[in-house]
Amino acid sequence: MESWLLGKLEDGREIAVKKLSQSSNQGKKEFMNEAKLLARVQHRNVVNLLGYCAHGVEKLLVYEYVAHESLDKLLFKSNRQEELDWKRRYDIICGIARGLLYLHEDSHNCIIHRDIKASNILLDDKWVPKIADFGMAHLFPEDETHVNTRVAGTNGYMAPEYVMHGHLSVKADVFSFGVVVLELISGQRNSSFNLNVDAQSLLDWAYKLYKKGRSLEIMDPTLASSAVTEQVAMCIQIGLLCIQGDPQLRPTMHRVVVILSKKPSNLEEPTRPGVPGSRYRRSRRPPGLSSTGGSSGESNSRSRTFGSSFTATGTTSAAPELDDRGKRPAEI
Repeated sequence: MESWLLGKLEDGREIAVKKLSQSSNQGKKEFMNEAKLLARVQHRNVVNLLGYCAHGVEKLLVYEYVAHESLDKLLFKSNRQEELDWKRRYDIICGIARGLLYLHEDSHNCIIHRDIKASNILLDDKWVPKIADFGMAHLFPEDETHVNTRVAGTNGYMAPEYVMHGHLSVKADVFSFGVVVLELISGQRNSSFNLNVDAQSLLDWAYKLYKKGRSLEIMDPTLASSAVTEQVAMCIQIGLLCIQGDPQLRPTMHRVVVILSKKPSNLEEPTRPGVPGSRYRRSRRPPGLSSTGGSSGESNSRSRTFGSSFTATGTTSAAPELDDRGKRPAEI
């Protein structure tokens, strides 16, 4: 269990403090993993950790204050969905993609998040998405393309090769991203998908409609007045490419960002989505179709004023301007 406290630092900055209870499933190892990994990253689309405290049984993480709730609180509540018009949803898709690209290719080391889902996407006062909760993140060795590790994540978002065999690569995050994209477009949660349709999951439903040339039918009805149908159709296809059963066929996040920015007129056809227990045959792509690109609590909230008696991560000074990829320039 965890609780959140709202507060303010002595310099006036608003903060959100994540307090883990003594009975929390997140042990000290996972807590320190989250703190140390977040201390290494600085990006517009990754939540900014200001400091942490691990003293005795007390475990606190001090984040920048993010005005809006996590994405799931808006996306899966019928009385809140209209706050997310198509432009906001499209910008959220693009922002998550840029954040993952940074983690996979542009940070000091490749970081695999392992738990990308709607509840781990926070939205600031300008609706900018920020990837959060790095308790299960994995720092990747420079000379490795994949590792075998214990399975940790959330049902409905984990890639099949990871669930079945513990085979972890950046393509596991790509799969989870694809699920979130389809959830953003449909307003449906994959893990509890229960529409009265001939499909076992949101992924299965989206793929079947796509093969019938009716992919836009998955679109959330609240988007009818704001949707740009060409963008919606493109994002559905991107989502389906990301959730393919064969991880080698999934695009890298570099390629996803390029597609979203350049809006290509044609994309390759997605193959069947992966589900736990599914088998796939590795296939060869014709030249030009390579999927590679680039290198491999809401409860108990109270207001409180905090001093600076926590461990700073080196990000508590005034933040420098971000470049056009959302990164802070390196200090010399």
